[in-house]
Amino acid sequence: MEEKTRTRVVAAIIKRGDRYLCMRRCRGKYPYISERWEFPGGKVEPGEDDREALVREIGEEMDWAVTPTELLATVDYDYPDFSLRLVAYLCHAPADDSFKLLEHIDYKWLTKDGLPSLQWTAADAELIRRAIS
Repeated sequence: MEEKTRTRVVAAIIKRGDRYLCMRRCRGKYPYISERWEFPGGKVEPGEDDREALVREIGEEMDWAVTPTELLATVDYDYPDFSLRLVAYLCHAPADDSFKLLEHIDYKWLTKDGLPSLQWTAADAELIRRAIS
């Protein structure tokens, strides 16, 4: 059986004190990720490294500047229609909520114990299990 091609996706884990920034996706064509919660980020373009992609994606999606600092975890996940490799970095971000919701419909700052209260995309839920303990 041939393995699916995996899209490389980066995610920003942004922590302020003991709280993590959680973003709610817009409605989309795949119901299993539509309006679910995720860590912000996006696809790595050809010729980009992970950190460059993360800075670009957060700029495009949130009009916000982040600095990726530490690789936290990598998750390979197969959805029904696509496969991805989700690479998460701890990121430094401005101390205020000066970002814009350009690609998301809501956000929350939650403690580790509050994260399970949200309906996460499956890949991000696995990322939480691996990177936030």
